[in-house]
Amino acid sequence: MKTIASYTIKGGVGKTTTAVNLAYLSALDGNRTLLWDLDPQGAATFLFRVQPHVKGGSAKLVRGKQSVEYALKATDFEGLDLLPADFTYRNMDIDLSRSDRKAKHSTRAIAELLKDLSADYDVVFLDTPPSLSLVSENVLHAADIVVVPIIPTVLAARTFDQLTDFVATFEGRKPILHGFFSMVDRRRALHREIVATLPSQRSGVSATAIPSLSAIELMSVHRAPLPSFAPNSPAAAAYRTLWDEISGLL
Repeated sequence: MKTIASYTIKGGVGKTTTAVNLAYLSALDGNRTLLWDLDPQGAATFLFRVQPHVKGGSAKLVRGKQSVEYALKATDFEGLDLLPADFTYRNMDIDLSRSDRKAKHSTRAIAELLKDLSADYDVVFLDTPPSLSLVSENVLHAADIVVVPIIPTVLAARTFDQLTDFVATFEGRKPILHGFFSMVDRRRALHREIVATLPSQRSGVSATAIPSLSAIELMSVHRAPLPSFAPNSPAAAAYRTLWDEISGLL
């Protein structure tokens, strides 16, 4: 089983839409796929038409008092399951610090929990809240690959650098960071310039660019992944390119 996290320190950059669309494409390619919505706001859970609730909440889940299998929900798409968000995830940092699972320490609890699913899934996606926290550190330790949306701005590029520096401090195993451009508006000169130059300046940044299109915003109307209702959209094609890059790293 491979674990892919959609994560960035900065919010509002297309993290959840990336997780949802890549998870859908993974399942479409025949992988047994799970998406875990770790964000208490539950945007990914909403898009998959699932109630944002986990019995026992964050505390019982991460402490091993509630089997993760009982929290899994099917989606409308074959081969794609969801571990939904729950509003108690806002307390997950505290719950992880008190975890009594057999992990090295509190930053490995999510990785240990995911081992319970290794026989059932080929790929697990983690949609994470935008912050530097114990939750995000758990996610980075659990992930094989971290996909990082980058809006083509100087500050967003700096955020990618901060994440790169943070992961470099890890001892032992480190995830692969795979940055890509999100919400790209090619009418803007700065966007065009950064998309053209940053991949050659930063290791781990792809030239793949997800355009800023209304079709992506319609995901919240259709409550479905973009390729499922607009497969011929340029944005859907860009997500397919991104997924082909990611799957090539697995």
